[in-house]
Amino acid sequence: MKHFRFSIVFTIVCLGLSAYWGYTHGLDAGLSTMFKALLITGILAVMEVSLSFDNAVVNASVLKNWDPFWKMLFLTVGILVAVFGMRLIFPLLIVAVTADMGMIEVAKLALNDPKQYSERLMAHHAEIAAFGGMFLLLVFLNFMFDDEKDTHWFKWLEKTSAHFGSVPAISVFIALIALLVMAANVAEADRLVVTMAGIWGIVVYVGVQVLGHLLEGSQKNADEDSDEPTAAQGNAEVAKAVMKGGVGGFIYLEVLDASFSFDGVIGAFAITNDVVIIMLGLAIGAMFVRSMTIYLVDKGTLDAYIYLEHGAHYAIGALAIIMLGSGTGLHVPEVVTGLIGIVFIVWAVISSIAYRRREQAG
Repeated sequence: MKHFRFSIVFTIVCLGLSAYWGYTHGLDAGLSTMFKALLITGILAVMEVSLSFDNAVVNASVLKNWDPFWKMLFLTVGILVAVFGMRLIFPLLIVAVTADMGMIEVAKLALNDPKQYSERLMAHHAEIAAFGGMFLLLVFLNFMFDDEKDTHWFKWLEKTSAHFGSVPAISVFIALIALLVMAANVAEADRLVVTMAGIWGIVVYVGVQVLGHLLEGSQKNADEDSDEPTAAQGNAEVAKAVMKGGVGGFIYLEVLDASFSFDGVIGAFAITNDVVIIMLGLAIGAMFVRSMTIYLVDKGTLDAYIYLEHGAHYAIGALAIIMLGSGTGLHVPEVVTGLIGIVFIVWAVISSIAYRRREQAG
């Protein structure tokens, strides 16, 4: 319960703000709009958790070897970036850049004319889907083509894909093919901007990997230059290694969360145009995803359920395909998107339990 204590308090605060906003705003402001605002906020929070549970599992697989300092930073600074950066500032920035408007002007538009704001944001859904879809697709593909992975859920599929892991840049090759297919199925006027957005998604993913490699490499060189370090020097080097490794991992998790949040933000506008309610609902969901991540790490859930990480990556692969398809005009209800992730997670848990029982029986 301690892992979710802050999330519960945060939820109560957000629901209070939602009730106040609904009671004081709208054409028929009062108790009816207050209850409506609370209901929509709750729906958005549940939708965010269902869409991002697989995100929590993947986050946990990265976080499990982290220092407590970086775990805490992920829960503090990381949640500020996730809630205010990706759920509020980034959509405003997209509208500001594409409509050649100032951020303050866009914020006023979002509050005073949310319908027009949502229309301007939705007009660039294809580019957003291309960027987020490419990043998530590479997360999935690099998991599938990992030739050092020993545990396989769908054995034939994963062993076959791992066999191709030795082919240089196989993940980027497949991702580029997917981007070309997507670009060929969008309006000709949007083809260039969608392609560029997808390329940026690939560049950001590879760039984060390069940054992590450089930071780890510099630490290894520092270790080799020091033949017999003192205890104090050794502790300093360990601290530096944690910090450098954590920076790359921190950036990776924030970009991963951003890619997940695109789908949630866009899907939220199908439920309501009220930007304040959207931010409050998604913020509650994002906070619970963060707490869930730490819970999975502290309880060693990934070790107990060996296929849970697999299920999460399959859910990410499905979400990436859905995002790329939505950029071409294919509409998949948010309920279906969330259920796909839940089905993979539940399936992985059941398979893990069955595997553990077979091991105990053997």
